[in-house]
Amino acid sequence: MSAAQALALGTGLVLGLGLWLVFVRLPVMRRTTFAQRVEPQLRSVASQSRLLEAEAARGALFGPLERISRVVMGDAVRRLARFNVSTAGLAARLQQAGRAQSALEFRAVQLVWAAGGFVLGLLLVLFSAAAGRLNVFGAIALALGLTLCGFLLRDHLLGVEIRRRQAAMLAEFPALAELMALAVAAGESATGALERVCRQSHGELSREFTMVLAQTRSGTPLVEALTDFARRVRVPALVRFVDGLGVAVNRGTPLADVLRAQAQDVRDVGKRELMESAGRKEIAMMVPLVFGILPLTVIFAVFPGIAVLELGF
Repeated sequence: MSAAQALALGTGLVLGLGLWLVFVRLPVMRRTTFAQRVEPQLRSVASQSRLLEAEAARGALFGPLERISRVVMGDAVRRLARFNVSTAGLAARLQQAGRAQSALEFRAVQLVWAAGGFVLGLLLVLFSAAAGRLNVFGAIALALGLTLCGFLLRDHLLGVEIRRRQAAMLAEFPALAELMALAVAAGESATGALERVCRQSHGELSREFTMVLAQTRSGTPLVEALTDFARRVRVPALVRFVDGLGVAVNRGTPLADVLRAQAQDVRDVGKRELMESAGRKEIAMMVPLVFGILPLTVIFAVFPGIAVLELGF
């Protein structure tokens, strides 16, 4: 690779990175969270004066550049936090996925995937060398890139598995909560209702409830076992369910009403997410309509008239 080619490659990479940063920071590319939608409707409870905040902003080390890059760096830190190399963070993610693997076993599987990526990169390099198009810098970058991709792909698949399992538990929760409410209204205790639910249902959430029952039978209080369950799954709706159930058990609140309210809350969340997804799909459907179907319609409408005019001339 000559100096001119290296300069062109570096300039293209810098330009592409800049365009990518501009694209991902557009307002339409940033998904608005529920907290951001609710925040304008709430009155601020911050006791600090806004004058002090403005003074701190003016005293920034790099001025506007720091304020511009702060958002990008915050997103990068949050995304890199998912690839936590600590054993505790990985063990928590494995519990969320419902896996019985240890953190060490999962890291071993990740290394196997990385080795597979390295072997694939090595084979591509050998094919390039056999074809006479070997580039040392490109070969090293390809091998290392595929190795890193293999390592991160296994972690990404674990995240996909966690999201699918959480979605399955949320889909099962309203029916199980209604069943528990019926059992409690019939006179059973919270533990008895939970046991009946575990006998009558099958799924991810029922398996988690079975683990909660196993803890209670070993001597752990029900509220403490449910708290461990909420800490293990880390689903906001289930965390609220555990909090409401704990309050109902400790203070004597009617448990059936609490369970029905929690089930209705999860149904409302599912409806809101479905409507938001439908809105996004509706906007996405405009792309093939505007760039595919509409031009063809215009062509079919205009072409016969042009053909008639040409025949007339």
